[in-house]
Amino acid sequence: MRDSSSGTLLVVVLGTLMVAIDTTVVILALPTITDKLHADLSSAIWTLMGYLLVTAVLATQLGRVGDLIGRKTIYNFGFGLFTAGSMLCGLSSGIGQLVSFRIIQALGGAMMVANSGAIIADNFPRNVRGRAFGYTTLGWNSGATAGVVLGGVITTLLGWRYIFFINVPVGIAAVILGHLWIKPSPKISSKLDVGGLILFSIVLTAATIGASDIAAYGLGIINLSMVLMACILLLPFFLLEKKTHNAMIDISAFKQKILAYALTSSFLQSVGYLAVMFMITMYLQGIRGLDPLHASLLLVPGYVLSSFVAPFTGRLSDRLGSRLLATAGMLFMLSSVVIYILISVKSPLWVIVSASLVSGIGSAMFYPANNSAIMANAPSTHYGSISGLARTLGNVGTLISYVIAISVSSVSVPRYVAFQVFLGTSNVVGGLAVAFMQGIRTALLVAAAVLAVGLVFSAMRGKEVRSIEQGNFGV
Repeated sequence: MRDSSSGTLLVVVLGTLMVAIDTTVVILALPTITDKLHADLSSAIWTLMGYLLVTAVLATQLGRVGDLIGRKTIYNFGFGLFTAGSMLCGLSSGIGQLVSFRIIQALGGAMMVANSGAIIADNFPRNVRGRAFGYTTLGWNSGATAGVVLGGVITTLLGWRYIFFINVPVGIAAVILGHLWIKPSPKISSKLDVGGLILFSIVLTAATIGASDIAAYGLGIINLSMVLMACILLLPFFLLEKKTHNAMIDISAFKQKILAYALTSSFLQSVGYLAVMFMITMYLQGIRGLDPLHASLLLVPGYVLSSFVAPFTGRLSDRLGSRLLATAGMLFMLSSVVIYILISVKSPLWVIVSASLVSGIGSAMFYPANNSAIMANAPSTHYGSISGLARTLGNVGTLISYVIAISVSSVSVPRYVAFQVFLGTSNVVGGLAVAFMQGIRTALLVAAAVLAVGLVFSAMRGKEVRSIEQGNFGV
């Protein structure tokens, strides 16, 4: 079977769907995993944080590897590695093994996400990429919805191991289809930024361990020192990147206004929004007393709506450019956070559903338009590295988002209570519920402030002109 754009899009959407399902399923299964593997809460959290850390560190360089070796090769190998990691996760006999095998999953996932945007750019001209990115958004939201629904059902009926086993047949099929349908990309002569990778790894690892420890146990000399060390090392990292010819983070890319502002908007959206659903789930479980499955089902309508709307908004962004739709999407997401801020311990649950629908519209508008803008304005010789950079910024933003959510929302109650609520093993009532609600509200206010800044950057990106592949892109 020969390569085709539609077949390539199917494989990329399938990869997005698979990663989204796995992420959502793991979150819902944490209570069972913690119990069955006799793990402590801080270890269980690393099944999430470790995955995000690895993908954040490696995404940019794996995009560069795709430029060097070929995106098809790296993407398909990543899919295979992710599938093997899923099988090993399901066979884990202890929390240490599970975290280790999640890192294998993360490596495979990083290979996939770092090159998926570049594969789309390779196969679709600039004036129709928004439509393609709309379908990848459809894959993500459909996957998140499937994970929400299937996670509780599979864990309850079959056991937590099967949330990983379901990835195996899908992954095998996807690897075969990828070899058949994804066309080889031109190989670009370049070198890896080993020094930058090592320094960046130290920065992110120190920041993640330190911040996670602060969130779990409060400020201490060691965890505060690790965060400060990470902040101090950022300066030599950026100085190194500025002088390195093949830097892992191409500082010169930020000279292109639309690309720079689109990347910045993506980062701020990740920081401000990606832990919002986590906080609302804590509210529904910890304050309203719902079990994880029923709490998550209240958020499904937003995902479903976004899945239907995203392909149409992606197509619209091809005609209008990214600024209007991406900025409007940020506004909708900010509006949904404002609704969440206004809820109380006794608010009717339909308010949660309403806010979820508003956020679904926002994500359907923002993601396809902004992702398309990033790749449309990236140099064709650096599709892989820019795609990886975008994913790295998104993963770093996600890490920051979760650390802020855990830290701020748990200020008003003992941290162990907040962790137990997150894992679905406890809920709070009376005065403690009011105090925890105030903590969640404060965290949501921080999220709203970050989204407001992101909205400004999105609006300031300049007017974008979409044309044929050889067209010009103005500011």
